[in-house]
Amino acid sequence: MNIMIVGVGGQGSLLASRLLGRVLTEEGHDVKVSEVHGMSQRGGSVVTYVKCGEKVASPLIDLGEADYIISFEKLEAARYASYLKIGGRIITNNQQIDPMPVITGAAAYPADVLDQLRAKGVQIDEMDALTMAESAGSAKAVNIVLMGRLARYFGIAPEKWINALKATVAPKFYEMNCKAFELGYKA
Repeated sequence: MNIMIVGVGGQGSLLASRLLGRVLTEEGHDVKVSEVHGMSQRGGSVVTYVKCGEKVASPLIDLGEADYIISFEKLEAARYASYLKIGGRIITNNQQIDPMPVITGAAAYPADVLDQLRAKGVQIDEMDALTMAESAGSAKAVNIVLMGRLARYFGIAPEKWINALKATVAPKFYEMNCKAFELGYKA
């Protein structure tokens, strides 16, 4: 299985990939994770590849190979949609984060970007992960809300994800992240 986690710097894609990698490893899969940071510290695009299976040689995912793309922002979903395989699914936060060209006025944020993808036949699971994260205690928990949503597609018991959260996040953030996960899972 090939999963891409995409967003902009500071959204927690690296934590999400570590959580996902831990859950899949504990399920007995060979797991490889690769992180591409780009200009992440300046709000640039960040992508993480997670591959799992019986034996995985490389963590990289080519165009048309991703089973799932987890997107923390809708323009990032569009940016990486070509990596999705036929029958794959994008799980995305419906938040809009303006990239630098939009902020400077050099470009406009594309209108109806998710509707354009749907018109091409892309399966999109769109949610307001930001509001859920805020109700869990922090806007920074969008990543874990989206992992909760992804968990619904995997058939791995939520308790196993919660146990992986305990091993992955700092103790002072554990309860908040559990709440964020549960909100995403139940959405």
